Amino acid sequence: MRTLEINGTIVKPGKAQWLNVNTYSLTVGAEVAMPAYVINAKADGPVVLFTAGMHGDEINGIETLRQLLQKKVAQHLQRGAVIIIPVVNTISFMYKSRALPDGKDLNRCFPGAKNGSLGARIAYDMMQKILPLIDVGVDFHTGGAQINNYPHLRCKFDEHASVDLAKQFGAPFLVNSEYREKSFRKEAARLGKTILVYEAGESLRLNKLAIKTGLEGCERLLKNLDMLPHDAIEPYETAVLQTTTWLRAKNAGLFRTYKKHGDYVTINEKIAAVTDTYGKEYFAVLSTVNGYIIGVNNSPVVNVGDALLHVGCV
Repeated sequence: MRTLEINGTIVKPGKAQWLNVNTYSLTVGAEVAMPAYVINAKADGPVVLFTAGMHGDEINGIETLRQLLQKKVAQHLQRGAVIIIPVVNTISFMYKSRALPDGKDLNRCFPGAKNGSLGARIAYDMMQKILPLIDVGVDFHTGGAQINNYPHLRCKFDEHASVDLAKQFGAPFLVNSEYREKSFRKEAARLGKTILVYEAGESLRLNKLAIKTGLEGCERLLKNLDMLPHDAIEPYETAVLQTTTWLRAKNAGLFRTYKKHGDYVTINEKIAAVTDTYGKEYFAVLSTVNGYIIGVNNSPVVNVGDALLHVGCV
C-alpha cells in the first residue's frame, strides 16, 4: 500500500481528501490556491491524473472534472490512486482569460522554475509535486479563439503505450500530435509519464457533448485499468486520424458551414461558404482532403487566411 504526499499533506491508503498543490500571490496581496482532490485506494495500482483549466477560459474540462467529483469515485476506487485538479490555472480562470496576467501561456512555461515568473512557478509545482507521483494523465482543453473542437484525444502515434491508453479512454477521434516545446505534455514525456490531451468544445461555452464524452472517457479509462468495477464498460469505436489540415479563408466576409461536427467530407465537396458583406459575391469553400471535421470556427466574420474548418484524415 502506497502513501501519497503532496505539498506536505499525506494521503494514506483508503483515504481521500482535498489539499493545495501550492498558493500564489495576487497583486493585492491575496493568496490563490491550486486545489487538488486525491483518492488513494487501499490496494496498489496505477496513479492517474486528471487536469483541466490549464488555460483559464477552457471551462468544459473544468465542468467535466466537477461532474467526475460529484460521481464520488472515491467510494468505488478498487486500487491505485486518482489525482484530480479541476483548475490548474486558478488565476487566469478568475479573469476568464487564456493567458496569465503577464501575458504568458501557462502551457508554454514548462518545466518552470521555483523562483521564476508566475507561470514558471505553477509549472514547476506541477513538475515537482505532481508528475513524479503519477503513471498516466489526461489534460482537458478546448478550442481557442472561437474554435469549437469536436471531442478528440491527441497523442504521438509512435508511442504505442500512449495510443493504447487513448483507446482505453475512448473518444470519437484519436489524432496524431507531435509535442510542443515547453508544454506540459512534452515535459511529462521527458519524465517517462504519459499525458493524453483531450480537446473538446469552445472557450467560455459549456458544450454538453464535450462534457459527456470526457466524463465517460474518464470512467472508461479507470475501468479498463481495473481501478473501478467494470461490470458495464461501454466499448467505444475510435477513428484514428493520421494527419490533420486546416481549410482557410481565401476571401474575407461572412462565413457559414453546411456540415456538422464529426461529419465526413470528401475532396472538392462544397462544405462551407464565405459571402461578402453586401451580398455581391459568394465564395464556396471546398474540401481539399477526405476526412472528418474535428474543428469549426464559430466566428461568422472572417478575414483572408483565417482558419475555418479543421479536418482530420484517416
